[in-house]
Amino acid sequence: MFGDLGPVGIALVLTVLLIVGIPGGGKLKPLGWWTTLLVALLAASAYKAAGGPFNIVPDAAGTVINFLRGLTKGATMPALALSTAIVMLYLKLSTKQLGFVTLVFFYLAQGAGGNWTYLADAIENARIGLQ
Repeated sequence: MFGDLGPVGIALVLTVLLIVGIPGGGKLKPLGWWTTLLVALLAASAYKAAGGPFNIVPDAAGTVINFLRGLTKGATMPALALSTAIVMLYLKLSTKQLGFVTLVFFYLAQGAGGNWTYLADAIENARIGLQ
């Protein structure tokens, strides 16, 4: 029906969903907490794979990470990712705040390696396969 969106298309669609879906106001209800979390996780992977103008988000997350690593010498990516996950789960964040923190978290988690890199790698491999 929609054809091949590709990584840039996926990044664009998920960005629009986050921007328009969080405040709501249309025929559909606003995105809930868990939906925002899932969409932001997917968007972070798509941003990494899409590159171009979508590098703004990873670059901003990288700035936050460098600040935190400078503030707490010796902090590893897994420690920062776990700390961010704790903030996401225990603070009463609005869905807009959750979307932003999730983008930073997923960027940290991808840098930490392990299971969190599978989704980003799959989208990246799809981009390479389309070229």
